[in-house]
Amino acid sequence: MSWQDDVNEIQRRRELGLKMGGQERVDRQHAQGKYTVRERFDRLFDAESFLEVGSLAGSATLVDGKVADFAPSAYVMGLAEIGGRRVAAGGEDFTVKGAAMATERRDKLHFAEQMAKEFRIPLVLLMDGAGASIQSIESMGHTYLPNTRDWSLSMDLLGLVPVVAGVVGPAAGYPAARAMLAHWVCMVRGTGQLFAAGPPVVRRAIGREIGKEELGGTDVHVHRSGVAENEATDEDDCFRQIREFLSFMPDSVWERPPYREPADRPDRREEELLTIVPENRNRPYNMRKLVQLIVDDGRLFEISPHYGRSVIAGLARMNGHVVGVMANDPRFMGGAIDGPAADKQTHFIELCDAFHIPILNFVDVPGVMVGPQAELEGTLRRGMRAFWMIYQATVPIIDIMVRKCYGMAGAATNNASRLNLRIAWPSAEWGSLPIEGGVDAAFRRDIETSTDPAGRRKELEEQLSQLRSPFVTAEKFGVEDIIDPRDTRRIVIRFLDAAIPAMSHSLGPKPRYGVRP
Repeated sequence: MSWQDDVNEIQRRRELGLKMGGQERVDRQHAQGKYTVRERFDRLFDAESFLEVGSLAGSATLVDGKVADFAPSAYVMGLAEIGGRRVAAGGEDFTVKGAAMATERRDKLHFAEQMAKEFRIPLVLLMDGAGASIQSIESMGHTYLPNTRDWSLSMDLLGLVPVVAGVVGPAAGYPAARAMLAHWVCMVRGTGQLFAAGPPVVRRAIGREIGKEELGGTDVHVHRSGVAENEATDEDDCFRQIREFLSFMPDSVWERPPYREPADRPDRREEELLTIVPENRNRPYNMRKLVQLIVDDGRLFEISPHYGRSVIAGLARMNGHVVGVMANDPRFMGGAIDGPAADKQTHFIELCDAFHIPILNFVDVPGVMVGPQAELEGTLRRGMRAFWMIYQATVPIIDIMVRKCYGMAGAATNNASRLNLRIAWPSAEWGSLPIEGGVDAAFRRDIETSTDPAGRRKELEEQLSQLRSPFVTAEKFGVEDIIDPRDTRRIVIRFLDAAIPAMSHSLGPKPRYGVRP
């Protein structure tokens, strides 16, 4: 007896499944400037590393007891490798009924999630499909009551392994919501869109005609809403960014971030750091360049570069070790924290803390943004949420006080409940609020009753400015040290060399917020 006929049946079904939704729909996918899901996997993963799971899921058409045709499910998933490291992966096949939600599609996604959880490996999802279809009601024969059971595994993963979402096509409903349960989302400009419901549902719900790009393209979600972190010029750029992001991530919270043998010297000193901050304290400067002069090889992988632009956030290395970098950008609102910047800072601290990534914070913050628009946007509440997040963090945080550090925004740069290392440059200054604004509030009557209000204001500012010197604070050990800016790289690396080995004691999932370890 031989099982050859059954083996032939397996091969026949798989060959038919590789045709996906048929040549016409594949051609339509290409005409829209998009790859098919299988082409995407070929470009994203290491060569010949993808091991598909569930290739026989779908529906077969039998003639005289033999398979005549086979329609695969609209979801492809399995195991793969990126840079030699294993990942679990899944993606919608838009050529099959627009990848509308079906039972086996949800089951296959859950299987990929389960692999990521139990194998302790990253999960990579490529989004290109619709959510639930009203046609599924007819096939099921009933409606269902929504509940969190379908989402519990997705939410659990956020505290266990890196989850990455590449939005390479329109994602509506379930796929869009699933993308939000990721640590990092990259959208392809022009072809990737995200929305709770697509244009047809919007038209029926609120009577507005709107296109996919206007409703949920990258201009909306990368540049304005902050729903997605990064923008890609095309799918290949998206895959490149996914690979780079994962190069900084550990496989799971039970491991340290991957170390890379450095080519950069730990004692490198850059003369430009001595002059990069202007003596005029109100003049902006290039904070990105400042950071690049300090980190390994000048390489900073930015996260959300188009959102919350007064804060720079990204991943880099110091002497081969992964670090998270935060910095205030004085070229946007003087580096003040508005609502989007606070949200960006909150998310980034949470990411670094979850995956045991030390944080370098380059501080030049004049405070929380003020004014009627800032109040309307709930800036104070969002800023205090960032404050709460940094207080919860257990990873080492090193503050480099570059220039200004004022008010609640200044307090939210560090976690004083743990070792609180703050290294100041000679250009640094700090306080409850800037002297210029504080003088008007504290000495209002004195200034108003003076025969020369402007002269009196200037006199008071000059008197108080003498106390602004960082050396006065250092004399009282109110700041840990003041250093030559050119020594920043060497000193930070020395502290990281001491701090990183001690982090082995805290590997594993973080406790729920509000519970200190």
